Amino acid sequence: MQEQNRQSNSHLIKEDEKAGVSRRFFLSSVSAGAVALGATSMMQSAVGKPAKEEGGLPVGKALRVQPVLVYAVSKPQEKTSWRPYGAIQSDAAAAEEVKRIEAELADLVKTVEFPVEVLPVISASSEDKIKQMAGTDADVLLVYAATGPTEWFQALAASKAANIMFLRHQSGPHYLWYEIAHWRLLRFNEDAMVEPNMDVGDIVVDKYEEVAWRLRALYGLKNARGTKMLAIGSLAAYSKPGQELGPNYARDVWGYTIEIVPHEEFKQRLERAKSDAAVMQKVAQDVADFLERPKLKLQTERRFVENSFVAYHVCRELLQEKNAFNFGFDHCMGGDVIGMLDTPPCLVLALANDEGYTAYCHTDLTHTVPGVLLRWISGKPSFVCNTHFPHDGIFTVAHCAAPMKMNGRTPEPTTVMTHYESDYGAATKVEYPKGQELTVVISALNCKRWHGFSGAVIDSPSLPACRSQMNIKVNGDWKGLLERMEGFHAQIVYGNYLREVGYALKKVKAVEWKNYSTEA
Repeated sequence: MQEQNRQSNSHLIKEDEKAGVSRRFFLSSVSAGAVALGATSMMQSAVGKPAKEEGGLPVGKALRVQPVLVYAVSKPQEKTSWRPYGAIQSDAAAAEEVKRIEAELADLVKTVEFPVEVLPVISASSEDKIKQMAGTDADVLLVYAATGPTEWFQALAASKAANIMFLRHQSGPHYLWYEIAHWRLLRFNEDAMVEPNMDVGDIVVDKYEEVAWRLRALYGLKNARGTKMLAIGSLAAYSKPGQELGPNYARDVWGYTIEIVPHEEFKQRLERAKSDAAVMQKVAQDVADFLERPKLKLQTERRFVENSFVAYHVCRELLQEKNAFNFGFDHCMGGDVIGMLDTPPCLVLALANDEGYTAYCHTDLTHTVPGVLLRWISGKPSFVCNTHFPHDGIFTVAHCAAPMKMNGRTPEPTTVMTHYESDYGAATKVEYPKGQELTVVISALNCKRWHGFSGAVIDSPSLPACRSQMNIKVNGDWKGLLERMEGFHAQIVYGNYLREVGYALKKVKAVEWKNYSTEA
């Protein structure tokens, strides 16, 4: 079959006829702290879902999606193949398809749990319109590839926006590009994959659930990029490669801004907070409310909890003042930090993650970057933890600075006790439900590779180690993980987001992804 639809013989229909959708669909889920955390302003969803859901973490900047219906009108010709495959062969058929897409996208935004702004559907049936769409300022081009020449889709793929191509096989009017996307767009009519900006993972046939998880990955990537990090004390990685390579990696690859907050400045702010009667009254109430939580036990001195809440007040003040979202303490297992706070920062960090910030032990970019991405993709806190030797399909992790609201809404049963290594202060021992599905990501210390797998909680032991502990059943090739694992700290979230992590990293391109689980 010949691709006769290379002609640009279709006239442009007026924009108000072609756009189809005259409004923007917007979906968001945001907690009361969103404004303080720098989230975008929220509105009532056009599809009726409220802008807030009780207990959820603050959301990030909405993912802006530009749907584009691409088609070409072919003219009949005598005694030759003039018509390509596909049911969208006229402006009238395109107008009907725009209505269908509009309805489908309205349904899509009802199902996703992250903020997405779907712009009016645009019909593109000329080279000029394709050029206009290729210059979009949207984050994503959702391209409905009905008909049209290869060059049009190459131009869209080369835009700054990520491309997701939607093809119809059985979900509606048949699309030409269901036949030819693989060999014409991806392989340029040859055998080898040569399209530099797209691959098979960017193409979806019929299923909007396949669109949804890709959008979730791109939403997470959008909000992970450009993170501002506050390093309290200094940048102090857990390894020599992390110390040498991590900061430039975070800046150059992920667009991080890093600001050092000297210990002396933090001490001064801490003293001002302690001398402020209003602050201390609020801290006292917060501590009382915290200790009255169901399923929370206190097995350390109350003053350490109070010290943690004062320190968290200062951290939150700094984050808001400096418009930052991430922070960490440098040498948090001893020295100046414990002396400055009169507690290890474990509970401080746990409280921050529970509120939706990203806050980890050590100012180590090797584990900070994957933790931030996982938080945004999942909409849940990420737990940084020490890894152990994989064996018999079991992977053990432990740390003393564990978020309590791992599902993003309600706290797990928690005991507040001393930090293990110092046997001092306040740290969290969180009990994790057996069978809970997890995503585990470990970054290489050289920042070049991430290793990931899905698993399930076997139990929450009480080994003589960091307080919050999981034994995890590895879903997948645990022997391959054992042989090839790099790095030290893992980042963990509830749920399975391996597809999203892998998809996001393809867009980053500077990080190799190794997935040890077979289902994604």
